[in-house]
Amino acid sequence: MRTCSQNPGMIATDAELYAVLRQFNPWWSGSRFPELPAWRRAAFAEIAAWAKNPPGGRALLLSGARQVGKTTLFLQAIDDLLSRGTPAQNILYATFDHPLLKLVGLETVLRLWAEHEPPAEGIQYLFLDEIQVVKDWQTWLKIQVDFTKHRRIAVTGSAAPLLREGQKSGVGRWHTIRLATLSFYEYLNIRKAETPEPAEIGSLARLFDWSPRQFVKAAEDARPLVPLFNEYLLRGGFPQVALADSIVTGQRLLREDIVDKVLKRDMTALFGVRRVIELEQVFLYLCLHNASILDIGAICKELQLKRPTVASFIDLLEATHLIYRLMPFGYGKEVLRGRAKVYLADPAIGPSVLLKGRSLLEDDTALGGAVETAFFKHVFTRYHRTSIGFSYWRDRSGHEVDIIADAGSRLVPFEVRYRAADTGARSLKGLTEFCDARKVQRGYVITKDIGDFGILGLPSSTGTVSALKIPAPLACYWLGRTEIDQATAE
Repeated sequence: MRTCSQNPGMIATDAELYAVLRQFNPWWSGSRFPELPAWRRAAFAEIAAWAKNPPGGRALLLSGARQVGKTTLFLQAIDDLLSRGTPAQNILYATFDHPLLKLVGLETVLRLWAEHEPPAEGIQYLFLDEIQVVKDWQTWLKIQVDFTKHRRIAVTGSAAPLLREGQKSGVGRWHTIRLATLSFYEYLNIRKAETPEPAEIGSLARLFDWSPRQFVKAAEDARPLVPLFNEYLLRGGFPQVALADSIVTGQRLLREDIVDKVLKRDMTALFGVRRVIELEQVFLYLCLHNASILDIGAICKELQLKRPTVASFIDLLEATHLIYRLMPFGYGKEVLRGRAKVYLADPAIGPSVLLKGRSLLEDDTALGGAVETAFFKHVFTRYHRTSIGFSYWRDRSGHEVDIIADAGSRLVPFEVRYRAADTGARSLKGLTEFCDARKVQRGYVITKDIGDFGILGLPSSTGTVSALKIPAPLACYWLGRTEIDQATAE
């Protein structure tokens, strides 16, 4: 063993580097990570399934925003493997966020693993955080997937560098899990909140079979969810922030430890961004216009920036998981010429960045945007694995449907009316017109009042469209719960 040798560049001795690896891999010494959360997110079941039988023998890419919980999921997966009898020396965890590991590179890490903890016979598991900082990672991963069948490799990092740099060499070589911030249901569990347990429904579609009495009872039972949902909008779904002692502390952590680090550190390190102040200005503009159709011309005019600069910043903000973009519903030129709708990645980002605090709950416009953001994130996370596409719809008269889920043979429209007092048929012209034009028989209206729950008939030229009005807290709760149930069942 070369425990006293030094690595290229005289960075550190092998002994020093091995000591770092031992800290990240306590199971090599017969220990475990002591304070792993007992409760597991929906993505855990998908990672565990991959560890048992990788689809097509592919590597795993876990993508998501900074501090969204990727490392915790990896450590939980490792703990599960150890509990199932996997030899400790057959599991390697390394994060290339660590300055020494980043400097010495992947090959040195693998060499030290082989020399000091020689794996036993059988499958080897490699869990590698922040892989995008490793030089030529994509070539290495391609070779590993193609020729090293005894290894199962899971990586995390910023999705855009991974997908962009490895597009040609990595096609078909990894299975991607996109990790969003905590759902409302996950938030309640991580907070250990005492909550009512609404009926299990399996899917929102089953609510169309309910009786009026069932709607009334469910609404009354769910009333305690309302203040918890308001708290969720203020705290958000980043685990560290959700567990903060106070909303003020949580919002400060979200602003300083997550958003600021993405804008001021990651953008420079990953993409070479130098105009950080202008990038911050664009992001602030998006926070002020959350859940709105993007007008790049207006941004350019207000901030005195050129269109290519703004467009590039928007791309990067999406790449680092700070925003989602929703394209208009349609085909071909309709989409290419249309303007995107932008959602922040989490409902609490806006109030945290804008220093709104609890005043968000008194600002109907901002609150409506936060709720629409929360709902979109829930429906996207719940269904993205089933290859459902998402868009929004607007006609020339300005009538709009906020979210369209496109399953190919079936279109499901969602209208979020949280900021509107009127949720009657007359106020839902956009939903009615879309259903008429596309011969859709069912849609959903997300409401504010917990009692505004039931089936509404919308007059239509093709018959009556059934619109299910469902309060936002219940809609998000059920979407989060069914995501967990589905992942566990699989």
